Amino acid sequence: MAYSIMLDAGHGGEDPGAVYKGRQEKDDNLRLAMAVGDILKKNGINVLYTRTGDVYQTPFEKARLANQAGVDYFISFHRNSSPEDNQYNGAEVLVYDKSGIKYQMAQNILGALGEIGFREIGVNARPGLVVLRRTKMPALMIETGFINSDEDNNLFDSKFQEIAQGIADAILGTLDEETIEEPLYYRVQTGIFRKRENADRMLYQLLENGYPAFLLHQDGYYKVQVGAYQQIANAINMEQRLRDDGYTTLIVTK
Repeated sequence: MAYSIMLDAGHGGEDPGAVYKGRQEKDDNLRLAMAVGDILKKNGINVLYTRTGDVYQTPFEKARLANQAGVDYFISFHRNSSPEDNQYNGAEVLVYDKSGIKYQMAQNILGALGEIGFREIGVNARPGLVVLRRTKMPALMIETGFINSDEDNNLFDSKFQEIAQGIADAILGTLDEETIEEPLYYRVQTGIFRKRENADRMLYQLLENGYPAFLLHQDGYYKVQVGAYQQIANAINMEQRLRDDGYTTLIVTK
């Protein structure tokens, strides 16, 4: 499955975000969003951006862009700030609530940033943030260190490519976890009918004889099947039992 992700560089235009010694948060956010996007695109992800230049958008506009595009995920890039310079340091990831695939992705991203050297503040719920509340898809906000922390800035600059790669790998790894294929099951089919009553007749007969039978309605047909086995040998054994009882059989997969 090809995923689509909208990356949001926080702030922009007349809104610089947090500022420290002439360094503007909006610039760091855009640089990191574009770098992560490049890596994701090289790995087959359809990447969209709320902005690729220095423009201002309200949080409501950002959420609307994501909703209109119908993307699968929304990820916003920010940098934190504290009342006093060098008061705090560390990375944090924010989500609407601590549930679902967004929470798993947030934990993976935070772990990746921790491995690079950021102090892990945690994954925290912020249901009041517009870009997390108004987006219709899983959304999260990455706070990549404190912009008024010299320690975090040194880390951000010296390991920038590692940070981008770590975030991208965490996103891709989460998507891989989500798309792990269901295990293959073998079933023994004993009949396929257009009329429900004919399928029911065979189903009841099988059940009365102690077989784990069930009815599947698919593509306009009623299919009577028995069992669900991960090992083909078990399906073959069941098929032989059914044939010995006079049923015409076919092994199918699901």
